[in-house]
Amino acid sequence: MSGAARLVVGLTGASGAVYGVRLVERARRLGVQTHLVATPAGVLNAHHELGLDRKSLEALADQAHSPADVGACIASGSFATAAMIVAPCSMKTLAAIAHGLGDNLLTRAADVTLKERRRLVLLVRETPFNLAHLRNMTAVTEMGGIVFPPLPAFYHRPRSIDELVDETVERVLSLVGVAAAAPREWRGL
Repeated sequence: MSGAARLVVGLTGASGAVYGVRLVERARRLGVQTHLVATPAGVLNAHHELGLDRKSLEALADQAHSPADVGACIASGSFATAAMIVAPCSMKTLAAIAHGLGDNLLTRAADVTLKERRRLVLLVRETPFNLAHLRNMTAVTEMGGIVFPPLPAFYHRPRSIDELVDETVERVLSLVGVAAAAPREWRGL
């Protein structure tokens, strides 16, 4: 992904707003243009977990879009983007994507990402999974999406929650093709 590439980031009401926020911050530092769509529950959660209001949250991105604005640029396949990441991704949003609902801008942009055969990565946040969750994850995977629960890796011996979050963000950015992303590589025992 070149520095001029566009990345769509969705933020929903699942716990883990820090993943979406840190992802937008890191992508911008790497020169990737970010388009943010935060659902009302996502904004509520970002406020509860991180103390950010909608204005502060949206200021982190190059461009922010209202989830009600289904006519926004990211709702069309003609608006070239490199990938879309939903971080965190609630089970409600996962279900809407799995069933092609496109009932708001976030799920419409995800649908566009899939139909254009672009990378869609969902950081699903809910445990334990029930059968509906698993079936929806399977459906999204069969459509070409990537289900990426933000499960921490401990083999690098992280010393803080920030290190765990940062490592997940680097892995996700690398997965969507951001060449400058720097996930720590396992080099064996």
